Amino acid sequence: MSTAAANTTSTKPSALTFDLHARCSTSKARASTLHLPHGTVDLPMFMPVATQASLKGLTPEQLEETGCTLCLNNTYHLGLKPGQEVLDTIGGAHKLQGWNYNILTDSGGFQMVSLLKLAKITEEGVRFLSPHDGTPMLLTPEHSMSLQNSIGSDIMMQLDDVIQTTSPDHARMKEAMERSIRWLDRCIASHKYPEKQNLFCIIQGGLDLEMRRQCCVEMVKRDTPGIAIGGLSGGEAKSDFCKVVDTCTDMLPETKPRYVMGIGYPEDIVVAVALGADMFDCVWPTRTARFGNAITSGGVLNLKHARYSKDFGPVEPDCTCTVCRSKEDGGLGVTRAFIYHLAAKETVGAHLLTMHNVHHLLALMRRARQAILADRYPDFARDFFARYFAGKATPQWAIDALRGVGIEL
Repeated sequence: MSTAAANTTSTKPSALTFDLHARCSTSKARASTLHLPHGTVDLPMFMPVATQASLKGLTPEQLEETGCTLCLNNTYHLGLKPGQEVLDTIGGAHKLQGWNYNILTDSGGFQMVSLLKLAKITEEGVRFLSPHDGTPMLLTPEHSMSLQNSIGSDIMMQLDDVIQTTSPDHARMKEAMERSIRWLDRCIASHKYPEKQNLFCIIQGGLDLEMRRQCCVEMVKRDTPGIAIGGLSGGEAKSDFCKVVDTCTDMLPETKPRYVMGIGYPEDIVVAVALGADMFDCVWPTRTARFGNAITSGGVLNLKHARYSKDFGPVEPDCTCTVCRSKEDGGLGVTRAFIYHLAAKETVGAHLLTMHNVHHLLALMRRARQAILADRYPDFARDFFARYFAGKATPQWAIDALRGVGIEL
């Protein structure tokens, strides 16, 4: 097994230390530790999304029970409500939400895609109409930094120009990539607290691999404490997603964390880890819980289905989350039948599944990390796909992507 220990060698002030512990001897998977202002974070890891400074349905204590030490807040939404004045008064989002661990904030750039009908993009920034009351808001790189400084996030993302990867407009894609580089320079210049908040750049370029390479070169030059691969999870083919991640990680420094934005399906994460990525986030695990779906090692279960009405087993056998553990083991001892009973009637059903789903993703990442440390990640990936797609065909895109880094399923 090839091992290494390295700290970030950035010449700029940083509130982040990155220790690389091990690399898979077959694939590009890595195990490392991030040291951030609100504690350490083991990588690879999944970050739950608490958009409005709250994970829907969970208290901070319940989120802590899942083992989470880094979650997401959204700059755009917190800038609208409660607003910067409230954040400054209370002393940031950690105090607002009673969260003693780390926070990563998205810059608000993704809203260019999700709220496109309300947004107009120029070199100055993005003009939004508030989805709350229709009032105009201008989000510039400088304003995004100011808001994130007020939020006090441990990791803050640059404002980038985001468009759908599936857009056929190559010229617009190139414009967005180049503008994201210029906006990063403005973000760096206006970031007030580099000694206590870490600014990550975001690599853009759509599905054009040469454009992605150009962006990697320019972003690496800026020497930010961490690097994100953005603009994915927008409906592109999974094979294209894998090619972008693989291409970018080949060009990124080994001494910095690599964050693939918006990725949350377990199969996507397991493949992306093999391709050399470290950090992931997505609303899917919490959103799918609200539809009665439980994520398990054997796939996703729709517990609203009548077949579970008399199933008195745990949501997932052998799961150690609070929901699945028996009362004798200090858990709640929740059964599938109880979730079936609640799913369409009571919000507590969604809350319980949210706790389970978040725990499941975090536990998956812990197992992946241990596999990398033991240099058995190929076996881990094979076992994952055999279980998750039991009785079904493993997706060809996953087979091809893993084969590209030496793992045969």
